[in-house]
Amino acid sequence: MIHGLTTASAALLDRLSLTIQRHPQRLTAAIAAVLLTGGGGAFAVASFAPDPGELPVRMVSYPVESLAENMVLGELDTPGFSLFRSEQVRSSDTPESLLQRMGVADPAAAAFMRGDNTVRQNVLGRTGRVVSAETTDDHRLIRLTVRWVPDDSGNFRRLTVERTGDKFSTRIETAKMTVSSRLAGGVIQSSLFAATDASNIPDAVAVQVAELFSGNIDFRRSLRKGDRFSVVYETLEADGEPLSSGRVLSAEFVNNGKSHEAVWFQEPGASKGAYYSLNGESMRRAYLASPVEFSRVSSGFAMRMHPILKTWRAHLGTDFAAPTGTAVRTVGDGVVEFAGVQNGYGNVVFVKHRNQHVTVYAHLSRIDVRQGQSIEQGQTIGAVGATGWATGPHLHFEFRVNGQHQDPMTIVAQSEAAAPVSAAARPAFDRLASGMRMQLSAAALIEQASAN
Repeated sequence: MIHGLTTASAALLDRLSLTIQRHPQRLTAAIAAVLLTGGGGAFAVASFAPDPGELPVRMVSYPVESLAENMVLGELDTPGFSLFRSEQVRSSDTPESLLQRMGVADPAAAAFMRGDNTVRQNVLGRTGRVVSAETTDDHRLIRLTVRWVPDDSGNFRRLTVERTGDKFSTRIETAKMTVSSRLAGGVIQSSLFAATDASNIPDAVAVQVAELFSGNIDFRRSLRKGDRFSVVYETLEADGEPLSSGRVLSAEFVNNGKSHEAVWFQEPGASKGAYYSLNGESMRRAYLASPVEFSRVSSGFAMRMHPILKTWRAHLGTDFAAPTGTAVRTVGDGVVEFAGVQNGYGNVVFVKHRNQHVTVYAHLSRIDVRQGQSIEQGQTIGAVGATGWATGPHLHFEFRVNGQHQDPMTIVAQSEAAAPVSAAARPAFDRLASGMRMQLSAAALIEQASAN
């Protein structure tokens, strides 16, 4: 009996082994079916578990003792803090108006400032001086500091009004300004000054940019909407506060798709520096584009109705509208040929240059040169006025070649440039120009980012 079962079992195993060898895929499918069926059973069993959302919920709360129990809120030790604000002094300021504009509510401080001679002489009635205030959290004055530049020495003055207990004191100190550089840029929408105002660029920097490219760009007639500029300029700082702007170090102006670039460079051993294009060509020409700093031109070189004679006459010069007293400068090196009063010109100066060129500066309120005096390009020769046949303060400017009147703008555009960077100084210039290219590119990126 046992022998028969053993024989049958051995035969069954032999047949199973043979079946596995002949049909391995069928065996695999069968095993998978068994596993899937088992998994489905497991899933079915899991699905019969209780729904967590139906389980009972119990709220448990415990009382916690307050750390501030039986204490008055005002008795808590809270740290104090200081408030800071900066402004500019106005000529109409009183101690009360200045402090009020800076958020200071301190009648005692105002009374002290009104009675202090140092404050009255250096703060009240002044314009544009930088003032900063430090106050307590209840707006009482701790310290008032006023900074300004008294001269061209590179120093600044610092006046401090300080509280000690219930009393105030003042002191004045002199310190050295620090020089740093700033990057800026703008896009022309209407005018150069509107664009620089929008970019918080000082007017003195805008004037320098206009002067720098005046030989290449007519800022009265050639600006286009979308023109852009980048500039790197010096700032003079006192205690980290910018007090004034300095020289333009480099600039780029893209006018009507054409790029104009300039960089300030002083050759080793030279007494003064000059502006050059980034390839080393001098930006200085034989004549300046204007006898006054960049300003509005009221009448160009053309026919016009004469404001006094009321007849159409050729206007053989250019009129520059400017306030009385505005400095007038010679546009080129030369010798004063005449300085005095002459008919409708009023106070007038004639300057003789080389190549039979003569420039005329009329209607001056004063004359600062004498006949026969040698003068250099940019030197002040007088001031804007309304003498002679003038209906208001302006400068009448003429350019004559061999006695014939010429359009000053044409002469300036045709005048020759000064010498380029010397060969000896070229390596130093190339290093400077390379660095300025990078800074101008950074300034352009800053402007594009702010515009976006």
